[in-house]
Amino acid sequence: MNTMKAGKSLLCTLLIFALMACQSGYQSTKQSSNSQTKSVSAGKTQSKVKNEIYIVQAGDTVYGISFRAGLNFRDVANWNGIDEPYTIRVGQKIRLTPPQSAIVQSNTVKATAAKPKSTIATPSPSKAPSTETVLVVENPIAPSMDWQWPTTGKLIGVFVANDKTKQGINISGKAGQKIYAAADGVVVYSGTGLIGYGELLIIKHNNEWISAYAHNEKRHVAEGVKVKAGQHIADMGRTGSASDMLHFEIRRNGKPVDPLLYLPKR
Repeated sequence: MNTMKAGKSLLCTLLIFALMACQSGYQSTKQSSNSQTKSVSAGKTQSKVKNEIYIVQAGDTVYGISFRAGLNFRDVANWNGIDEPYTIRVGQKIRLTPPQSAIVQSNTVKATAAKPKSTIATPSPSKAPSTETVLVVENPIAPSMDWQWPTTGKLIGVFVANDKTKQGINISGKAGQKIYAAADGVVVYSGTGLIGYGELLIIKHNNEWISAYAHNEKRHVAEGVKVKAGQHIADMGRTGSASDMLHFEIRRNGKPVDPLLYLPKR
């Protein structure tokens, strides 16, 4: 009798261990499956970002596409093998991120620059080592040109870093009020193709700086026209805005900067 009870007890114990082993195996398989799913999803997202492509629409220009994406027009042109005068066609695919080869080359250059020197320079016996320390500080807001206000009026909106809705300043005024070029340059965009900007003008001042004038009632200059600082280029309006105003931006190497850091104090 005791032998039968002992046998039943042993059998129960073995069944319990078997069930635990099965449960453990199930949980392990489930966790592994979830982990693989997350890995694949992350890979898809990363791939999508790396291969961001824009399809050219009617009226698009390299300058307009770059402006919308917050990129330097020279970079976009280089990534896509587009030479001056940057002619593009409807339906053309425009890469908005650097090709993989450029990323690898950039990382290689950085790694080489960061590699420590294996030799120690010995001071020349003819010259005593200099004890003077020279500190070079780059002024991030030092303008390379003279800027002037594009119109008169009350400042009703200011630049906010990293806020895509506040990449410049807003100046209120009256419909038809004159808008002026803020510096010498060439008009590289004149149109209405950028949503949210209404009647828009973009002036290229050099390879580093551009300025933008939005919500105009009327544009007086066409693409390719050279303009001088203070030249009448547009009339104030409310295209794309709720009131008569000028939305003005300054961009350096494709990135928006605070115009108030460059415009004369008033």
